Amino acid sequence: MSHQKTAEQILELVGGEKNIQHVIHCITRLRFNLHDQSLAKQNKAKIEAIKGVMGVNVSGDQFQVIIGNDVPKVYEELTKIAHISSGSGGNGEKKKVNVISSIFDVISGSFTPLLPAIAGAGMIKGILAILAALNWVSPESQAYIILNAIGDGAFYFLPILLALSVAKKFGSNIYVAGAIATSLLHPTMTALLGAGEPVEFLGLPVTAVTYSSTVIPILLAIWLTTYVEKAFDRIIPSMLKLIFVPTFTLLVMVPVTLIAIGPLGTILGNWLSIGVDFLFEHTGILAGLLLGGTFSLIIMTGMHYALTPIIVNNLATKGYDMLIPHMLVANMGQAGAAFAVALRSKNRSFKSIAMSTSITALMGVTEPAMYGVNMRLKKPFIGALIGGAVGGAYFSAVGVKYFILGGNVGLPGLASFIGDTFFLALLGVPIAFIAGALATFLLGFDDIEEEETSEETVTETEPNKEVLSVTQEELVSPLKGQVVELKDVSDAVFSSEAMGKGLAIIPSEGKVVAPANGVITTLFATKHAIGIKTDNGAEVLIHVGIDTVQLDGKHFTAHIEQDATVKAGELLVEFDIEAIKEAGYEVVTPIIVTNTPEYTDITALKKDHVDRNEKLLAIS
Repeated sequence: MSHQKTAEQILELVGGEKNIQHVIHCITRLRFNLHDQSLAKQNKAKIEAIKGVMGVNVSGDQFQVIIGNDVPKVYEELTKIAHISSGSGGNGEKKKVNVISSIFDVISGSFTPLLPAIAGAGMIKGILAILAALNWVSPESQAYIILNAIGDGAFYFLPILLALSVAKKFGSNIYVAGAIATSLLHPTMTALLGAGEPVEFLGLPVTAVTYSSTVIPILLAIWLTTYVEKAFDRIIPSMLKLIFVPTFTLLVMVPVTLIAIGPLGTILGNWLSIGVDFLFEHTGILAGLLLGGTFSLIIMTGMHYALTPIIVNNLATKGYDMLIPHMLVANMGQAGAAFAVALRSKNRSFKSIAMSTSITALMGVTEPAMYGVNMRLKKPFIGALIGGAVGGAYFSAVGVKYFILGGNVGLPGLASFIGDTFFLALLGVPIAFIAGALATFLLGFDDIEEEETSEETVTETEPNKEVLSVTQEELVSPLKGQVVELKDVSDAVFSSEAMGKGLAIIPSEGKVVAPANGVITTLFATKHAIGIKTDNGAEVLIHVGIDTVQLDGKHFTAHIEQDATVKAGELLVEFDIEAIKEAGYEVVTPIIVTNTPEYTDITALKKDHVDRNEKLLAIS
């Protein structure tokens, strides 16, 4: 399935453009705020069935569609076809929402756009820490200073980045928000607050607060700024708005932040950090056991972003954090459980999926293993939670610390643990992995069974065509033309076999017929692509041309409708080859078995010219 089609189907099933208040994406999922979430909930199973979708999760007022590594591409297509931005979308009244859910949503929605900057800067800091530990670069060298500035800049000026993101989330002026944050971080302001002498503004005391790398003060400040800015906007005449709305907003909000919000935010952040310290100091191994064992559940809800202010405050005030290590062992537990499935499963194609997702989880991206393997089989997911719990208990017992805020909590992000507990952190990776794998072995699971084969006779449906005997493993050619391998198709979605295995045909005449008995599961409005599920379970996509969706159905004529039952050889679609070529599009037509993982082998039966209804693919 192309990213555009995935986006189109998701958009339709969440209730369309008008039902979207707000949409953003993180590393693996689309995060929707919808006017009427029930419209999407009732289509949950259909959304999960979309090719390219790994699962659906509902977290408070956020409807999350899990895509995986291709989420940026699906998001890009979604914003194109729905004419929405990450800041808004749709129309209609907003419903009342739960206060706690709203707070989590603001934190999550504000931090998600910053992930690329934080991830990149964090990796640079991690690499620099390795270079320094190996004495390959001196902390006094100019190279170190420059690299440190590159890695540390995003974190030192995090309040500015966060101010822009929060303002966009609330719909206020992002540049005024940025100006507030820059005032707090201005060198003269920093020097004044750090001088150790009493500071006043118009007779009111200003508490000395260090704002670099902080989170909660700027979150609260920009939230209040939204209301102050709107109030000034209502009372100031239109001809004066451009100058006086931002002027008065700055004059009010910078002092208010310095006098009240900054100290309050700092106190809240410190209390949260103290709470975390109390948890680990007084409950010890139990805290690690519970946190490591439940972190995967927290990740599923997407609420791990709500912990970011605590983590950032810990790093800024103490120089280390003890929450992120438990996310690491939770990820390793998922990887270990998927690895156990790969070793124990008798289904060859599912073994391959489990092994590849185990490796992905080791790299810090757990959704494919979590949703595609462990949760699908149920018991391995329990094994993964046990692995995380064992790893968390170990980390809590030995006091593993996390020193650098990076963007990856997997093997590539281990550099963020460089410090006095680094080698203890390294040992925790195999502990959680092995515990997850061993627990999965002991719990067992109901394996995915191999597909049985059966035969079915197909009757002739086009005149002057040979009557064929087609088995479940055989598909006939839907077109007449030259056979080419998928790797030779110019579209990477097809040539990479990301959608499944098969082949392509350069058609010599513009007719598409059914490759087997079955049901038309998909017929796009543009008529250029047809999905068929055969009576024996094969899911086949016939995609006429490359990028021909842009023709919007022009030069195509459909002879069937969606959900129609068809026979092998029955005419489905006609198209004008020359007109399509003149419009600037290729007519090469991929024929894909989209449920390839359910089969062990897909073999081409023709490698040169093929006629319609000739045997084309063998599936076993």
